[in-house]
Amino acid sequence: MKFRVSNLTLTNITISLLILSGCATYQAQKVGPTVIQHAREEIPEDQLMDVGILVFQSKEITEEAAEDEGTNNDIRKAEGHFIPYHLKNTLSQSSQWGAVRVIPAKTDSVDLLVEGEILESNGENLGLRIDVTDAADVTWFSKNYKAEANRSTYTDNRLGEKDAFQDLYNTIANDMAKFKMELSPTEIKKIRTTAKLKFAGEFAPEAFSEHLVTDEKGTITINRLPADDDPMMERLLKIREREYMYVDALNEQYDQFYNEMWPSYENWRDLSMTERQAMREIKRRALTQQLIGAMLVAGAIAAGSIDSINMGGLQTGLILIGGQVIISGFNISQEAEIHEAAIQELSESFSSEMKPVVMEFEGKQYELTGSAEEQFKQWRELLRKIYYAETGFAPDPVMNDEGRGKKDE
Repeated sequence: MKFRVSNLTLTNITISLLILSGCATYQAQKVGPTVIQHAREEIPEDQLMDVGILVFQSKEITEEAAEDEGTNNDIRKAEGHFIPYHLKNTLSQSSQWGAVRVIPAKTDSVDLLVEGEILESNGENLGLRIDVTDAADVTWFSKNYKAEANRSTYTDNRLGEKDAFQDLYNTIANDMAKFKMELSPTEIKKIRTTAKLKFAGEFAPEAFSEHLVTDEKGTITINRLPADDDPMMERLLKIREREYMYVDALNEQYDQFYNEMWPSYENWRDLSMTERQAMREIKRRALTQQLIGAMLVAGAIAAGSIDSINMGGLQTGLILIGGQVIISGFNISQEAEIHEAAIQELSESFSSEMKPVVMEFEGKQYELTGSAEEQFKQWRELLRKIYYAETGFAPDPVMNDEGRGKKDE
């Protein structure tokens, strides 16, 4: 085999060596060792903000991109439930918040909404985008976070308490706590009151539409308050408690999925990290050998001693070297695929066969079926119908998917 060396070849090899690390294309705060910040003292009841963590999103990845990233869309879908649930556990452990729940869809019933997107996840690196917004539609922060795992981070992990990327979760929790601590008790009460009025305005716009106003910046402020003993408000707060009851029942299923996914997911990530590191070392060695060989040939050509060289022996040697390492890592790949298949099966089962939830409201039982999003929508519609039937209100607007009024055209 004849091989002619050119400046372009040398350049390509050099560039390949430089990009071997496969750096992600997003900018993010790199997370180091971080201890979670616990509440220093018991927080008064009226200062405890309820948090809703929306099921995380991730962009659909192509087959080629999935291979490069060492994952697939089924695993990403499973992570969309696993990661927010572990964040829920972390926030709860901090004792900084009231009720923390994972929610399948946006709702006005929470004081604080956390939305997330998975930017990267392959066992070695975890990248997340986190957006935190309060009930007044004030964005607390929008940040990208990135953490890198190593052999030590996969030791002494505990279900529900410590994850291989726990430092990243702790950092998010600390950022949220830091923002909250900068608010005065009065500001926190206003946020909580705003959440109540938003929920009331969604169910009874004819009675509560003027209690909140939105300024030019999109920030919601309180215009006026209902009376302390307002029976309609009391009724709506009971309705909101029923929504919480459904979400709590749903979180029991999220918890079961989380517990079942934990062992396979931990092992898959650990093996994926080991395999990625091994393959990177294989490529690094191969490219280094190619660069050395190319430089030697280039030097000989420059000296005028040869015009071309038979590179067959060198290439064969590189293939054998790489092949030996790949074969030694074959068991790693096989084992990782077993855990990957288990995660995919769990994800498919969880998504397509959500357990029906039976909810009771004042002596009557209601069965909810379908996906978590569909069940949530069914329950909200049932609560709305119950409210209208009991109060006699039947507003003209036709409710859209978000529950807000939309006039018939």
